[in-house]
Amino acid sequence: MFGREGRPTPLGAAFAEYGRIAKTEHLLRMVDPVDGTYRRQMNRQLTVQESRHKLAREVCHGKRGAIHQAYRDGMEDQLGSLGLVLNATVLWTTRYIDAAVAQLQAEGHEIREEDITRLSPLKHRNLNLLGRYNFTASAPAAGALRPLRDPDAPELDEDDESVD
Repeated sequence: MFGREGRPTPLGAAFAEYGRIAKTEHLLRMVDPVDGTYRRQMNRQLTVQESRHKLAREVCHGKRGAIHQAYRDGMEDQLGSLGLVLNATVLWTTRYIDAAVAQLQAEGHEIREEDITRLSPLKHRNLNLLGRYNFTASAPAAGALRPLRDPDAPELDEDDESVD
């Protein structure tokens, strides 16, 4: 794409101009005063990303706000594992949100589609991110979820360290 003197070839210059067209189109759509749909979509996507980052910080730091170790070999593996844990957490939360909505609908509650679209599996007040967890190798029943909690039952304290 570059000639002998470090200048772009005609094909390289054409690619550069093509890239400028896409950037200009993006900027024009962002500042369009008539239709703010594109800007709202961008803002919504940023909000989702920020929510995922917040969940990642809380899972990684255990609500303490910082890693208390200096960098060491293998830390990249820990960050890769964090991505796996985040995906598992989002999947788990999604399955339970779906179960809760299905149960509410079965009980005759009206659930509006616009309310369902606003649900997010990135909310995590229901997760205990502190403490130690033991995992056993027992095989759960296929597709079985624990029963949903009764909303009229007394809430667990936020400081309660017990884990189901």
